[in-house]
Amino acid sequence: MVQTPISPQILYPDSDGKPMAENTLQYRWIVRLVTNLKQLLKQQVAFVAGDLLWYPVAVEIPPAPSQAPDAMVVLGRPDGDRGSYKQWEEDNIAPQVVFEILSPSNTISEMAAKQQFYEQYGVLEMYFYNPQTHDFWGFHRATAQDGFVLIMPLHLPWTSPLLNIRFELDADGLAVYHPDGELFKEPGELFDERDRAAQERDRAAQERDRAFAKLRELGIDPETL
Repeated sequence: MVQTPISPQILYPDSDGKPMAENTLQYRWIVRLVTNLKQLLKQQVAFVAGDLLWYPVAVEIPPAPSQAPDAMVVLGRPDGDRGSYKQWEEDNIAPQVVFEILSPSNTISEMAAKQQFYEQYGVLEMYFYNPQTHDFWGFHRATAQDGFVLIMPLHLPWTSPLLNIRFELDADGLAVYHPDGELFKEPGELFDERDRAAQERDRAAQERDRAFAKLRELGIDPETL
């Protein structure tokens, strides 16, 4: 009896049916991580996504192993739109760094299962943070063949070996810093900075054009200067 092949949409759905976040605090953290990581890696070949299903291996019958990290970074894969991250279609490159922002409904067993999944399928750095209780922990390793080393609050400040971002924890909770020491900003702040930078570039170009026009009035070719 010939069986009809199962469609990719059934094998690898683009949604797990779960909400991206359960509250506004968790949502803000996810968006902040994704937007700042995209800004950090914009000059590199890197894919950054939030709440995107990652399928590490192809299967013939469902369910396919999967997780949807709150934020993930895949160095070596180009940016772009995807319905899900199917690793076998991405040069078999696993996400190297993942982040989980905990909500009140998350359980210890659920987080343990995520940690096991990430360890099994090649993640090199994973970070967990509960923005309501300020609980933070993580794991890191140099290669997928190594065992994980635990990161606890007593190890903070901690700098990510792969991303060079720094984690600090104080009475107000977790703070994440860019390699240049700038604090991860809210998305609106990042867009404001981009707008200001664009305006400054426009003003500089206008001033240059006016200066060149003045030189030409004086019979001087600015290209010869």
